[in-house]
Amino acid sequence: MAGIDAEACTYCGVDDEEPPSTTVQLLPSRVPSRFSRPKRPSVIAERDIFAPGAPLGRTPRSTFQTRAFRKAFYPGVPDREWNDWHWQARNRLRNLAQLEQVLVLSEDERAALSESGAMLPASVTPYYMSLVSRDDRSQPLRRTVIPTRAELDRGRGEADDPLGEDGDSPVPGLVHRYPDRVLLLVTDFCSSYCRYCTRSRMVGHGRVNPNEARLEQAFEYIRRTPMIRDVLISGGDPLALSDERLDWILSQLRGIPHVEMLRIGTKMPAVLPQRITPELCRMLRKHHPLFMSLHFLHPDECTPESMQACTRLADAGIPLGSQTVLLAGVNDDVETMKRLMHRLLMMRVRPYYLYQCDPISGSAHFRTPVSKGLEIIEGLRGHTSGYGVPNYVIDAPGGGGKIPLQPNYVVGRDGDDLLLRNFRGNTYRYPDPV
Repeated sequence: MAGIDAEACTYCGVDDEEPPSTTVQLLPSRVPSRFSRPKRPSVIAERDIFAPGAPLGRTPRSTFQTRAFRKAFYPGVPDREWNDWHWQARNRLRNLAQLEQVLVLSEDERAALSESGAMLPASVTPYYMSLVSRDDRSQPLRRTVIPTRAELDRGRGEADDPLGEDGDSPVPGLVHRYPDRVLLLVTDFCSSYCRYCTRSRMVGHGRVNPNEARLEQAFEYIRRTPMIRDVLISGGDPLALSDERLDWILSQLRGIPHVEMLRIGTKMPAVLPQRITPELCRMLRKHHPLFMSLHFLHPDECTPESMQACTRLADAGIPLGSQTVLLAGVNDDVETMKRLMHRLLMMRVRPYYLYQCDPISGSAHFRTPVSKGLEIIEGLRGHTSGYGVPNYVIDAPGGGGKIPLQPNYVVGRDGDDLLLRNFRGNTYRYPDPV
């Protein structure tokens, strides 16, 4: 893995820095057309995975698209290896030579992979690549993991650290912004790198390693700060660590009397669901109350593998919430967002946050107007289950924290009545003497 040292590789359980160059064998000319243009992956997902009351054991193990991808590019890899998260991590696709064997790259994508200057390296697990369109560069999932030259352009108001995390960091890898909670960055490694990542300045470069000396500084700060009751463990992706290393971190935090609540932020159920093993879930059960924030972007990420991962976590008693970033050309319409929220609920994941895309350097092509987010919330509120409506927030630049945004449902006042607008646009009076 690029830039990560041997110690971190040991903690993560990934023992090869570079994926084997011989993994991808099939020439593009031999790729079956059904993989290039899959006909029914979403139909299969809708009918078999998300049918009301459909038991998990009767769903297909993979979508049509993933099965076609494996047949085309990994025909000699047995299920035992494909479903091993260590194998997936070791065989990430990370450079031009590897990516052009499985994708028809545009000149823009090829140039971005050839040039230096982007803060964030490229990395995609074979599993997640199976969900990416081979020849459609505008496909939502492809846009989120394959770099383009737009990342090299810094727009107005953009910054490498737009949220001011470094300024709120009392010790390396710990952010203390809100009075009663802290953000603990345990690693800078992710199995797949999202091109809009808020921490592009640091992830993938080996600068935040899960070594005991650094983490002990963070634990000591938390021990001597009794107002801290809530610790969010993030990175990078904490679930990239081995079970043993993660267990040690959770145990250290659980040993601090005033720490009541632990949270883990991860995208593994979407990009590497094989990581959610029964062994991991048994370990996590020891550390309740433990919550998990999952990063899902698009309904195409809600596969049989992701459903199994979320089912295992939920069955382990872990409340699951989703954090979705609003991205132009990816999920910036009501229908796509509604399908995503419905599928998350079917996977026992409660939609929690819809984030306005942070003004990270090189992200202008991903950001939508704030009005688009308000339009989506208005298109969800009253038109689907309340559980399926996330909180739309802007993480204020400069360290201001999360600020919730809502459409304006308060029309005004008429004497002692408050005038309210409902989801149909009708106006109602509520007695509210002042």
